Amino acid sequence: MRIAGTLLAAASAFALAPAALAQDVAIRGETVHTMAGPAITDGVVVIDDGKIVAVGPAATTPIPDGFTVVEAKVVTPGLVDARSVVGLAGYMNQPHDQDQLDTSAPVQPQLRAIDAYNPNEVLVEWLRGFGVTTIHTGHGPGALVSGQTMIAKTIGTTADAAVVVPQAMVAANLGPDAMAEGGKAPGTRAKQIAMLRSALLAAREAEAPKAGKKGDAKAGAADKPPSLEVQTMRDVLAGKLPLLVTANRAQDIMSALRLKQEFGIDLVLDSAAEAYLLTDQIKAAGVKVILHPPMARQYGEFENASFTTGAVLKAAGIPFAYQSGFEGYVPKTRVVLFEAGVAAANGLAWNDALASITIDAARVIGMEQRIGSLEVGKDGDVALFDGDPFEYASHAVGVVIGGTVISQTR
Repeated sequence: MRIAGTLLAAASAFALAPAALAQDVAIRGETVHTMAGPAITDGVVVIDDGKIVAVGPAATTPIPDGFTVVEAKVVTPGLVDARSVVGLAGYMNQPHDQDQLDTSAPVQPQLRAIDAYNPNEVLVEWLRGFGVTTIHTGHGPGALVSGQTMIAKTIGTTADAAVVVPQAMVAANLGPDAMAEGGKAPGTRAKQIAMLRSALLAAREAEAPKAGKKGDAKAGAADKPPSLEVQTMRDVLAGKLPLLVTANRAQDIMSALRLKQEFGIDLVLDSAAEAYLLTDQIKAAGVKVILHPPMARQYGEFENASFTTGAVLKAAGIPFAYQSGFEGYVPKTRVVLFEAGVAAANGLAWNDALASITIDAARVIGMEQRIGSLEVGKDGDVALFDGDPFEYASHAVGVVIGGTVISQTR
């Protein structure tokens, strides 16, 4: 199978280091992009016990004795994929490795990504080979509420070892991709919003379990806990879980914004192909955007997508990040490094493009205290390149996750 050979060849270009919980390692780069300030020429990043303990010029940042030293031409924070289905969707594109969508019901917020995540999926290793160290992954488009998302590092042989945040967001979807056929609901946009409102209202109005009076025949019913669906939507109402709404058309984006205003929920816009038409409204709502891959095929809901939307959102002061998204065909994922590179060629400043897949991506998914930049106290996640990361001829030549050298080119 050609695609399998391509993926495995890409993965095997990296020599996996022996397993270790954390190493004492120092990374030295001709240019170090910390994303916390100006780039450092001839810089050093020192990692001890999985955390960054020093960052600075080599001349003033000593490397302790006994530390493993890794060198590269360009060093960046480990890349962050702000929205993916990798680990639930596999590269074989066959039913047995496609767990990103359950079509048995339109509203299923209780489905947990961690219960379907496969850290041994070859696509996880493949993305890591391009410098991606953290993914926000989970249930994808295709249902009104398809399930939950999670945040994971691109390491570990079990979901429990890989996971950073087991319940990150609840994924909802508006527009034709989330409509049912054959007279089933939802069949229109109005029905989609009505069903979402009903789910939120049911969670708001559900009473806490009450003890029935002794001898009361209804005591058992009163003691029955709320359904998993209601419990999950309660967390959305309480602000514990953001509602991640995939909406591309301007009319669907506006429907999502109205839902946020009505219920006061934490809303994150996903994909948002026509967001450039609504910058004033999105900014006023205080909403973050996980923007579609610039190279997404421009047809259907994406017919009005633009390569320059990232630059437009940045100029408007709207927090955004790029994502790999969901591909219906093999290899089932894009690579955020390439997508940000295209954005850098279409109006987005180079540093802003790198930020969109590092520190800005970390902010959008609520992980900026741990990842996204090379700063003291943060996770020792680092990507190494043999040239400008956005240049076609450059390569990722190594990855460090949590202070462990996961891969280096032979």
